[in-house]
Amino acid sequence: QVQLVESGGGLVQPGGSLRLSCAASGFTLGHYNIGWFRQAPGKEREGVSCINSSDGSTHYADSVKGRFTISIDNAKNTVNLQMSLLKPEDTAVYYCATVSPTPTRDYWGQGTQVTVSS
Repeated sequence: QVQLVESGGGLVQPGGSLRLSCAASGFTLGHYNIGWFRQAPGKEREGVSCINSSDGSTHYADSVKGRFTISIDNAKNTVNLQMSLLKPEDTAVYYCATVSPTPTRDYWGQGTQVTVSS
């Protein structure tokens, strides 16, 4: 079975850090471009970061540049998102997914909740 499972979410104070992980089974993550997305209550889903499996290049939304870092651990078949200097506006459910020209063929995880609050 093809699955993506996110973990690492939780409650953190503003300025704190969290590391999210996306573990894949049934396929090799390194064969795909992988993205992190988030959706806050009342808002549309937005892209946060993605990594290009071909050359390792990364992209970040302007709102998280300098604070978030995406990486792939091929040995563990896992994609990570290191988040630091977290802000209340980062609060959302975070999802990882494959990224391709045909979105209906992409795989998505179930999401993990990140809450930034004092």
